[in-house]
Amino acid sequence: MKKSTILGLVAALFMGQSAMAQSTQEINYVEDPGQGYIFNNFDDNWFISIEGGGNYYFDNNNSERSFFKRFSPNAGFWVGKWFSPLVGLRAGGNYTQLKTLSDNGYGVGYHGHCKDDYACYKRNEFGVNLDAMLNLTNWWCGYRPGRVYNGILYAGAGFNFYQTVPGWNNDGTRDGWKNGHNKNLTGHVGLINNFAITKNFSIYVDVRGVLVTDNEKAKAVQPMDIDLQAYLGLTYNFNKATWNAPIVPVIPEIPNCDAIEARLQASNARIADLENQLRDCLNRPVEKVEVNEGPLCTIYYTIGSSRISRVDNKVLGAVSEIMKQNPDQKYVVTGWADNYTGTDQINDRLRHARANGVEKVLLRNGVNASQLDVTVNNGNLNDMGEKFVSLDRAVTIEKAK
Repeated sequence: MKKSTILGLVAALFMGQSAMAQSTQEINYVEDPGQGYIFNNFDDNWFISIEGGGNYYFDNNNSERSFFKRFSPNAGFWVGKWFSPLVGLRAGGNYTQLKTLSDNGYGVGYHGHCKDDYACYKRNEFGVNLDAMLNLTNWWCGYRPGRVYNGILYAGAGFNFYQTVPGWNNDGTRDGWKNGHNKNLTGHVGLINNFAITKNFSIYVDVRGVLVTDNEKAKAVQPMDIDLQAYLGLTYNFNKATWNAPIVPVIPEIPNCDAIEARLQASNARIADLENQLRDCLNRPVEKVEVNEGPLCTIYYTIGSSRISRVDNKVLGAVSEIMKQNPDQKYVVTGWADNYTGTDQINDRLRHARANGVEKVLLRNGVNASQLDVTVNNGNLNDMGEKFVSLDRAVTIEKAK
């Protein structure tokens, strides 16, 4: 087999592999949340939270109590899991202290008279709760990893065992702990404002409304009351706390080449038009333009001066050599001064002094005096206005016509 044939097969194989690699690279695989979410493993997306705060208890008589004396402490502990970016469950225990008033006389948890005929009562409730949670932010705005704020709505129920703080019995004797206890059911709804600190830690503000039922209907509290609670909490997320979207292939769309083809046609038309213009330009006859010959040399001066500088002396030396090489050519040496500064007498003197000074240099350099015609001109050399007066302070050397 010839070497050229072998080389051709190798080149074809290489180009084929390159084309296949390029085709493979055009298909990208990306996570697409629009295709749904992959539920993580059971041991992912667990969390624990601890919280503490205060509550404000409402019942029929509490309006008679001082505003600030109606606040009490509360705390809680939660363990939960998110089953998707939207839905989760949590269970936990809480402690709540409630303060209330009664107009029924002494009772369990009695702490003396607060106002007029109202008696003060106080009790501690310990309960277990179960909540269902809905992430409103992910629901409304879509799931986004690394989001700082999430608003979480939740609702649930609880079972409380409560113990009244030792006080006085109806007969005036001191009450102990053993008689001051009972149990009740609660229902609650709230909003968690969660702020992520790191991937695992976050802080939150929880505002909760609790509906409290009480078996001791004839005692200090009413059968059903409302407790408004607020908590500041800290959450720790176990293991993986984010969600994976399905990975789908993204195949680039087949490009529409109509616009490129139109641009190519326009470019070809433009090229053809330029070629025609170039052809016409090359075939156009050349116009002969006569250019008036300018001065052989111009020497410039500063205002009010006729002194020839060292540089101008060298220039006049070169001009002298040209004159000596053309002994039959006559030259006109003209002195100029601007008409915008000085008086007529001063300017006339400057014109003569400048022209005579240049003549002396030329003669000193060996130029024949018969070649020189020294004169002055009382006009402006350039006549371009007062802005260009410096161009009028000069001596010109021209070939005589």
